[in-house]
Amino acid sequence: MKVKAALTMGLSEDFVIGEIDLAEPKETEVLVRIAGCGVCHTDACARDGQAPGPDLPAVLGHEGSGIVEKVGSAVKGIEPGDHVVLAFPSCGTCESCRCGHPSCCEHLDEIAFGGILPEGTSRLSINGTKLSAFFGQSSFAEYAVADQRNVVVVDKDVDLALLGPLGCGLATGAGTVLNALKPGPGSAIAVFGCGGVGLSALMAAKASGCTTIIGVDTVPSRLGMAKELGATHIINGKDCEDIADRIIRITGGGVDCSVETTGVAELINTALYCMKRGGTCAEVATTSKPIPIDMQLALMGVQKKLIGVVEGDSLPQEFIPRLIRLYKAGLFPFDKLIGYYKFEDINKAFEDSKSGKTIKPVLKMDL
Repeated sequence: MKVKAALTMGLSEDFVIGEIDLAEPKETEVLVRIAGCGVCHTDACARDGQAPGPDLPAVLGHEGSGIVEKVGSAVKGIEPGDHVVLAFPSCGTCESCRCGHPSCCEHLDEIAFGGILPEGTSRLSINGTKLSAFFGQSSFAEYAVADQRNVVVVDKDVDLALLGPLGCGLATGAGTVLNALKPGPGSAIAVFGCGGVGLSALMAAKASGCTTIIGVDTVPSRLGMAKELGATHIINGKDCEDIADRIIRITGGGVDCSVETTGVAELINTALYCMKRGGTCAEVATTSKPIPIDMQLALMGVQKKLIGVVEGDSLPQEFIPRLIRLYKAGLFPFDKLIGYYKFEDINKAFEDSKSGKTIKPVLKMDL
């Protein structure tokens, strides 16, 4: 079928809206009419060659939500007309997938960034030339094909376009807190970087009962949003010479855990320094450069832990509905992060995301 999509033709080039061919879904796949798709930093990194990504040309986009149009003959539990969120792909057969940790899938890099769907090929082409798929969905398009494993059926009483970012960025931040760190009521936490991922972590910390929540950023508007969403303290990194010392003074000894979302080398060490002995820092950012860690004063010598967390260590079929329940209960108001853009304004959405003007842009399709 012919569909409209945002094409990435070359490194660092603007997206180009054009018509492509989308093949029919195979046995375990689902065809989804896209309602909305979040704009994520991972898309920008893939477009600009700053992180692993598919061969170009490609159709990016990996925070899609929409309505099921067609299902393959072997699909179970998903029917035409269902509202769905498209999450990250996984193979379903490796040890991690079998143990309920698909974010640790042994084949995640291959099927997320290798230009293919889990089945091993792409459904996308233009004028007979193959286009690379992305993250098992390629949802910068009117329609997308995804394997049933990364298709999550959701409630129909919530704005469908709003839900797309739950498939990656927002689930990454929230899951890092709720699934990996699991701070108890009364805990203290610091969140470095108050973009979509960091603010999702902050909201999850509040929902977990953390009583000291410290947001760190350099953009005043983001710090203001952090305060609105539950931060008890905010720190502007431009105005603070020693962020770790400030946090230790605020808490009277350091936080119990921290979340680092920027990938900035200095801040990774700071996120370790600011914790109590025995604390755990979760790193969720990607970086192409080696990061030097102060082994004695930030890690081993003080028995602290630094862990990497991918996709919030979540099982999408369980975790995305859980986040929606929290949203309905007023405990995860992620709609405050969202700014809607017409699909044709995709390049503007990326510009506003980079500048910080919009925390979480979402491309809204005409259904």
